[in-house]
Amino acid sequence: MCDNSEFRIQNSALYSPLALAFLGDAVFDILVREQLLLEANRPVRDLHRESARQVNAGEQARAMLKLAPLLTEEEAAVLRRGRNAKPGHVPPGCTREEYARATALEALFGWLWLSGRFDRARELFGILEGGNQSE
Repeated sequence: MCDNSEFRIQNSALYSPLALAFLGDAVFDILVREQLLLEANRPVRDLHRESARQVNAGEQARAMLKLAPLLTEEEAAVLRRGRNAKPGHVPPGCTREEYARATALEALFGWLWLSGRFDRARELFGILEGGNQSE
């Protein structure tokens, strides 16, 4: 893993929005799992159930709509790239629009992470959770 943030920031724009969403899916999942674990020590089955409830296209689409007005111009551009990406399929149980919004959110979180903007990723996630994750 490269720890040089300047290199990462300069080159993160070279990745396709779907590649950024690939990474962002994992980043968002880790943030959700971390938050769930910090909230309470629960059985793993309960943690998994709640994680699956939060990490799905419908919930991520709603999250994208909540965050969109709060983004910088650069972040909004990444969000648009993600929303306009053309995935090969749409999973059952969600609309094409929901999936596009979820992909946009994932692309944003992937871009933030790859760019070394970990604090910003946590800040935005904290807004979704109703608290402040940047502390």
